[in-house]
Amino acid sequence: MAGELALNSVKKNIAATHSRGRELAEFAVAYGLILLVLWTPRPWQKLFWWIAAATIAAIFSRSFEGLEAMGLRRANFLRSLWVVGVALLASAAAIAVAARLHTLRLPGSPMLLIKTYIGYALWAFAQQFLMQCFFFSRLRRIVANARVAAVIAAVIFAAAHLPNPILMPVTLLWGAAACLLFLRYRNLYPLAMAHAIVGITIAVTVPGTVDHNMRVGLGYLSYGHTHEAIHSAQP
Repeated sequence: MAGELALNSVKKNIAATHSRGRELAEFAVAYGLILLVLWTPRPWQKLFWWIAAATIAAIFSRSFEGLEAMGLRRANFLRSLWVVGVALLASAAAIAVAARLHTLRLPGSPMLLIKTYIGYALWAFAQQFLMQCFFFSRLRRIVANARVAAVIAAVIFAAAHLPNPILMPVTLLWGAAACLLFLRYRNLYPLAMAHAIVGITIAVTVPGTVDHNMRVGLGYLSYGHTHEAIHSAQP
C-alpha cells in the first residue's frame, strides 16, 4: 500500500513537471514571436504578425479554460470599477498639466476623439487580455508565489515596450498593479478600460517627438527616419 502511494506521488510529480514544462514552452514561444514582430522591419513584420497571432490562438484553443477563468464575466465588475475611476482622475490631472504646458492634442469633438482612438481602445483590450489570460495565467502555474508571478508579468510587459522611455515605466507599474487586481477581482473589463484610458491620455498629452507616437521596438527607433522621408517627399 505504501509502495503504491509513493508510486502515485512520483507519477503526479512527473505530470506536474511536464505540465510546467509545457506552460513554459508555450510562454517562451508566444513571447518570442511577439518580440520578433516588434523588432522585424517591414514588409516581413506583417508576415510574422500573422504567424504570432495564429500560434497564440492555437495555444489558446488547446488550453481554453472558459470565460469565467479568463475574467470575462459580470462578477466583481462593479466592485472593481473604482480602477476606472482612478484612471479617469489621473487622466484629468494629466490633461490639465498638458494644457498648461501647451502639449495637449485633443481632437476637435468627443465624437472625433472616439473615432480617432476606438482602434486603440480595442488594442488595449487585446493587450490586457494577452497579459492576464495568457502570460500571467501561465506564470501562476509555473511560479508558486503569486506576487512574484505578477512582477515577472510586469517586467515582460514593460520589456515589450522597449525602448520607449514613456511607455516602459508606465507599463511596468501598470502591469504589476493589473496582475494583483486581477488576482483580487478576477474581472478583465475594468482593467482593459483603465488601460485604454491611460493609453489615450498619453497619446493626447505627450508630444510625438518624446514618445514617437507611442511606438515601440523597431518602430520607435525608425520614427525619425520615417518622418524625415515624409517631409523630404513633400513639395
